Amino acid sequence: MSIRVMLVDDQVLLRTGFRMVLAAQPDMEVVAEAGDGVEALQVLRSTEVDVVLMDVRMPKLDGVETTRRICERDGAPKVIILTTFDLDEYAFSALKAGAGGFMLKDVPPAELLGAIRAVHSGDAVVAPSTTRRLLDRFAPMLPGSGASGGRARPELDRLTDREREVVLLVAQGLSNGEIAARLVLSEATVKTHVGRILTKLELRDRVQVVVMAYETGLVRAGGPTGPTR
Repeated sequence: MSIRVMLVDDQVLLRTGFRMVLAAQPDMEVVAEAGDGVEALQVLRSTEVDVVLMDVRMPKLDGVETTRRICERDGAPKVIILTTFDLDEYAFSALKAGAGGFMLKDVPPAELLGAIRAVHSGDAVVAPSTTRRLLDRFAPMLPGSGASGGRARPELDRLTDREREVVLLVAQGLSNGEIAARLVLSEATVKTHVGRILTKLELRDRVQVVVMAYETGLVRAGGPTGPTR
C-alpha cells in the first residue's frame, strides 16, 4: 500500500516540485495539498493521510499551530517540518507541538524520500547533523538554558545511569549507530534503551527526548551539562 502524503506550503512552485519527486516513487502518493494551515485542517477532515510535509511560515495559520492541532487528533498522520532554517525560528516549537521531525527545504530528493519512509514506519527523521546545528542555535531560547537552570522533571529519577547516558547522546543528535559506537553497545541494545526511556518519561519519540533534555537543562547548546562515561 502506498504512503499517502499531503503537501502543505503556501508556495505553489515548491509543492509542484515535491509532488513531481514523490510521484516518481512506486510506494508514495500525493493525496492532498494545501496552501495554509486552515486549509490543511479542513482537507484532513475528509482525506486519509499518512505523512504531512509541513511548511512552518504560512498565512492564516502557521505550521506550528497547524501541527499542534493535527497531533491532538486520534490517529493523526505523522508530520515532517520543512524549514529554511536560517530564516525560520519556529522549527523547535513545531517539534514540541508534535512534529515527528524536521528537514531543510533544500534537502536532496533521496533524503526526503528516506525521511518520509522512516517517519511512516515510526522512526525519527531528525538527521543528527541537522539536530546539532538547530539546537546549537535555538537552545539558548529554551526555558532550560538560562542561568536558573531547567524545569525539574521527576521522571528523570526513573532512569538508570546507562539510560541517562543514552538520553544525553540522543539530545546531542547522535543516531542509534553512533550511540552504540560511543558506548560500546550493540545497536539493538541502544534501541531497547531508547524504548525504555520513552516509556519511563512518557514521551512519544526521540524528538521529544531532545526537547525534554534541553528544557530540563540536562544539555545546553554546545553539549551536555556533564561528561558522559
